[in-house]
Amino acid sequence: MTKSDYREIFRILAANNPKPTTELQYSSTFELLVAVMLSAQATDISVNKATKTLYACAKTPKQILDLGEEGLIKHIKSIGLYRNKAKNILKTCQIILDKYAGEVPKTRDELVKLPGVGRKTANVVLNTAYGEPVIAIDTHIFRVANRTGMAKGKTTLIVEQKLEKRVPTEFLLDAHHWLILHGRYVCKARNPECDKCKIYNYCKWTKKPK
Repeated sequence: MTKSDYREIFRILAANNPKPTTELQYSSTFELLVAVMLSAQATDISVNKATKTLYACAKTPKQILDLGEEGLIKHIKSIGLYRNKAKNILKTCQIILDKYAGEVPKTRDELVKLPGVGRKTANVVLNTAYGEPVIAIDTHIFRVANRTGMAKGKTTLIVEQKLEKRVPTEFLLDAHHWLILHGRYVCKARNPECDKCKIYNYCKWTKKPK
């Protein structure tokens, strides 16, 4: 793909959705962090159902710690790996209180040191809450980047680095959301809806219908 191809791809995505954002529901940076931690191997819909009841009674690190492990599990047990996630969330809450005065840290290096927080989760928080022009590579973005030819790579880090280098600067802040939504609703893993794809003409997928 040429530089003009990338610019046109994101111009089209931007025109189709001028103000993209995460589909996770939250009202604070801390709530976003917890929601993203819960979203690993889970859908945003299932996470939103769980956090709706959780945040109704506990929405700060101290309040979630006060719930205790079983109290937290009561709200998130419908989500996969809920026991491990509960342990990590409680440990993260304690660290945020002890080390960061109750505030979610603002650097990737600090975020990835929190239990249960990997590079993807850190990048979501940096991008969505703190306005950093970074791209969090989930399964949707990884698939879209490889399938379309935008950024081929065998690891999420390679795809992330290629995308951040190739996406035009003016589109970089929102690229994360456009690509996730495109992968979730159009460029699906199974039965991609190529007939609805706004960037079909730029896609290099050799299996796409003619």
